[in-house]
Amino acid sequence: MKLNFPRRTALRLFFFLTLTGRGIAAEVAAYPPPVVPPAATTLTELRAQLTAHVNEPRFNAAIWGVKVASLETGKVLFEHHAARLLSPASNSKLYTGALALDALGADYRILTPIYSAAKPDATGTLRGDLIIAGRGDPSWKSKNRREDFWAIFEPFVAALQNAGVRRVTGGIVGDATFFRGPPSGAGWTADDLNDDYGAEISALTIEDNFADVRVLPGAAVGARCELTLLQPQTGLVLENRTTTIAKGGTRRIEARRNVGDTTTYVFGELPLGDREEILDVTVPRPAQWFAAALKVALIRGGIPVAGAPRSVRWPEATAVSANAVKLGEVASPPLRELVTGFMKPSQNLETDLIFGHIGETLLIGEVFKHRDESQPAMRTSEQAGVVGLRDFLRASQLPADDVRFEEGSGLSRNNLTTARATVALLEFMARHREAQAFFDSLPIAGVDGTLRRRLRGTAAEGNVRAKTGTLRWANALSGYVTTAAGERLAFSVMLNRNVVPPGKFARDDVDAIALMLAGFAGKSGGG
Repeated sequence: MKLNFPRRTALRLFFFLTLTGRGIAAEVAAYPPPVVPPAATTLTELRAQLTAHVNEPRFNAAIWGVKVASLETGKVLFEHHAARLLSPASNSKLYTGALALDALGADYRILTPIYSAAKPDATGTLRGDLIIAGRGDPSWKSKNRREDFWAIFEPFVAALQNAGVRRVTGGIVGDATFFRGPPSGAGWTADDLNDDYGAEISALTIEDNFADVRVLPGAAVGARCELTLLQPQTGLVLENRTTTIAKGGTRRIEARRNVGDTTTYVFGELPLGDREEILDVTVPRPAQWFAAALKVALIRGGIPVAGAPRSVRWPEATAVSANAVKLGEVASPPLRELVTGFMKPSQNLETDLIFGHIGETLLIGEVFKHRDESQPAMRTSEQAGVVGLRDFLRASQLPADDVRFEEGSGLSRNNLTTARATVALLEFMARHREAQAFFDSLPIAGVDGTLRRRLRGTAAEGNVRAKTGTLRWANALSGYVTTAAGERLAFSVMLNRNVVPPGKFARDDVDAIALMLAGFAGKSGGG
């Protein structure tokens, strides 16, 4: 989920955050801190406060799962239905991040190879197609979106120049067959696929696989609004169903694209002379977008390409033949940056790319191997990632049976875990060889990521490091906090099926627990 929320109307923003699986704070005024009782000075008092909070009558129809443990003494400070299976929403990313750092290491880089049928000849002419074989690198995106789009492709242009390529007689092939499975995650809903948080999963990804459409009012009342795609070569076609209305009218703009189609319908109204609206539009077959854009980037870089761009994805056959020549490769940033990149803003696609990459790049002892005859042919990359997660939990002596995932980002409504398992994971990662990378990846309360506007002006600001999670009926917050007495704690809070009145937010109820912990002036060994 990207960090900068698109500009939308307040009504759509409320509807979007309430009814979808997007786990990101809204770009509105800073959230007021939740109301909590005075800071507890003894463990008995803290437990009483936490018990009173989760047992408030307004939660009678809701489900809580909470656990708090000391990283210093190992003592459990508080638990409430900690063994109850609940939807973690984007707290699932804690598990994917931990798995990635454990299996691959923080310095690991995803390598994307570049192939052709033969080496370039003495004149630098490459005869035949140029093939980019995606491996799930999520890093190919412009800074802050739309800032120098073509810079994304500079590493590929440089790699080909270093290989002596001066001209390509064939086309560009975006090969995304490294990932097996459908382009959406297991357990996603059809509604997810129209928004950027549900963009297609592809081993060859660009700009997180969604584009921006700028909508401006027309020149006169009754005229169509002006639509502009802000990224090139997407292959999208815009169907304008908008109207410019009189000044003072209500803004209402929406984009819809049927699954598999390239036509995006833009509906709604903008008042005359009003400000622009930016819509996020997912792009089908992202590998095709990548190939088309790379062709233009190569031409801009002085390498003419004669043929048309095309793409292949599972279950289509790979374009890389057994005797293909490797011309070079492009390396991703180190994994610590990729994990931070999906953890802080809670970016679904990037999480699922790493999850799929792990599924297809299994660590067996000290040797990496790709899919072979020991792995079922119809097992998807995602399913292989789930197997890898289960093996990691078992090998680490963590409660694997508490973790029932079917994908890595938490957008699935079928992912289940317990507060007990999540705290165990947090405790394990706090003493892991990659503990610092894991800790640094988490949002900081009042500072950055999905916590940047939460818990400001409180003892939790700059202190709580935790992963948020939000679905329609699920809210979660799990991570680390240092108490007022200087004791480091791991905590997991999950609240499911909680119906809040208009103007209220379930996040305030989970934040209240983090704030109680941050203000706690006692010790876990005290009374």
